[in-house]
Amino acid sequence: MNIGQLSRRTGVPIDTVRYYEKQRLLPPPTRSASGYRHYEADDVLRLNFIRRAKVLGFTLDEIRDLLALSSARDGDMAAIRAAAADKLADVERRLAELTRMRDGLRTLVEACPGHGALDQCPIVGALGGEA
Repeated sequence: MNIGQLSRRTGVPIDTVRYYEKQRLLPPPTRSASGYRHYEADDVLRLNFIRRAKVLGFTLDEIRDLLALSSARDGDMAAIRAAAADKLADVERRLAELTRMRDGLRTLVEACPGHGALDQCPIVGALGGEA
């Protein structure tokens, strides 16, 4: 299949496919005599793996590591599980921080009447360090 067909089958834009090739996340495709890229079914699977890992928050470097681990013929799933557990812990840390941010903003929004003199605004006061 050509790059357009690969793009349609995976939902990954053509420019992103080329970028992943440059980043060595996808192996170099074979080329036709006229220079067109030719992809195989394994490339669809690999690109879907990359796309799904990105949705879960893995970075390209982490995805490269996951791909290497998953392609090891004699490998064990412990390393993959550890990588996923590390990512989960990172997501949970970020969620806790976002929760703190949400709660702080909610308090400020609820404290602000939304009208009146700006110098009496509790949001401006809190952001300026007065509260």
